[in-house]
Amino acid sequence: MLDFINGYINFITDRGFYDIFIMCWHFFVFEFTKYIALFFVVFVYYKWQKPDIDKLKSWAKGELFREYPLISVIAPGKNEGKNIYKLVNSLKNQTYQNYEIIIVDDGSDDDTAKICKDLLDRKLIDKFISNPDRGGKASAANTALKFSKGKYIVHLDADSHLKENALEEILLPFYMYENTGAVAGDIRVNNVEDSLATALQGIEYLKAITVGRFVADRLDIMRLISGAFGAFRKDILDRIGGWDVGPGLDGDITLKIRKLGYGVHFAIDSICYTNAPTTFKALAKQRFRWDRSIIRFRVRKHINILLNKNFKWPLKFAIIDNLLYNVIFDISWVLYAYFVVSEYTANIMYVVLTNYLLYVVDNYVKFGLIVYFLKDTFRKKDYFGFLYLPLIPLYTGLFLRLVRIYAHLMEYLFRVSYYDRWNPWKVSKVVKQKGI
Repeated sequence: MLDFINGYINFITDRGFYDIFIMCWHFFVFEFTKYIALFFVVFVYYKWQKPDIDKLKSWAKGELFREYPLISVIAPGKNEGKNIYKLVNSLKNQTYQNYEIIIVDDGSDDDTAKICKDLLDRKLIDKFISNPDRGGKASAANTALKFSKGKYIVHLDADSHLKENALEEILLPFYMYENTGAVAGDIRVNNVEDSLATALQGIEYLKAITVGRFVADRLDIMRLISGAFGAFRKDILDRIGGWDVGPGLDGDITLKIRKLGYGVHFAIDSICYTNAPTTFKALAKQRFRWDRSIIRFRVRKHINILLNKNFKWPLKFAIIDNLLYNVIFDISWVLYAYFVVSEYTANIMYVVLTNYLLYVVDNYVKFGLIVYFLKDTFRKKDYFGFLYLPLIPLYTGLFLRLVRIYAHLMEYLFRVSYYDRWNPWKVSKVVKQKGI
């Protein structure tokens, strides 16, 4: 081990910055520039603007409570009986109280129906709809939409619960920014202490959702309202016909709203806690479903967005960038791996270690910035993310990347999303025939 360390020190000290840059070009070009430099610049600019933003939020809050519109909170789900009480209790404690709760049971075989009927009898929810035959998440959400009376629809996963001011915060952008059609809430992992898989997802969610969508919102290039927690104008949902079937239905509906010319925003102070998969096998299955959506919806269904007049060039660039980073640049990573093997065969372990150390430092810097800017919203258990940061390069750089590449290839070559049991076959068969 000592010989290896001495050899590595000699290997690095014999090389200048240019040599290290060439050796680790994939990190410097695709990771550092986009995920540290851009994040830091946007957050510093936001801090500079914050006094004006706070004034606008204060005015919007006054307008919200002056109008005090009815909100329809819809929660479709299957076999979520164990989570319903926590969801309802978190709504009961909200600072904004003019809402109705509509729960749709999508063919559950647990005690969801019994629990929801009890909540209905106690007037803790306003409507419970039980579908004896499973129709899928889109069908359940559209059923709830049909019975909703609110001006705004808040879509929640049934296994989620909200911070006490989450409803209020997710409604404010509708009043802050003209022509807003939908608002995304911030999603945090609730069960970060359950397993190594959930701990790593907790860090990932902070980086990808909290920071990623915050940056996208400040640049006005938001392209995803998470299905776990999002708010929509009901008249717009009625106009576009609600949710379409398929993986990535949240990204799909966001692009449909954007196509109509409406703005989409992110409410960083509106926090929803959700339960993440506790095993890497379950996580891989979830991401295999999620990652196929970029091919099915963005490459096939919404390829015409680049010609849509309502898409400004920054947003078009963001869509292209998303495709490049999630499809083409994953291929570039494979090419980079080949480059390393062929050019540095004798010293390959040194090159791998250099890349790994760069990614570890990168993750500590990013997490440190996140804590600095968002410490007021952190729970004690969130700080334990510092302990798991050395594993993030393996988690995102290898595990998630390989799942993503496999998902893209399978969807592109075989359209496997139409055969996913996540949606009932009878539903997938219809949408496949329609080419949706």
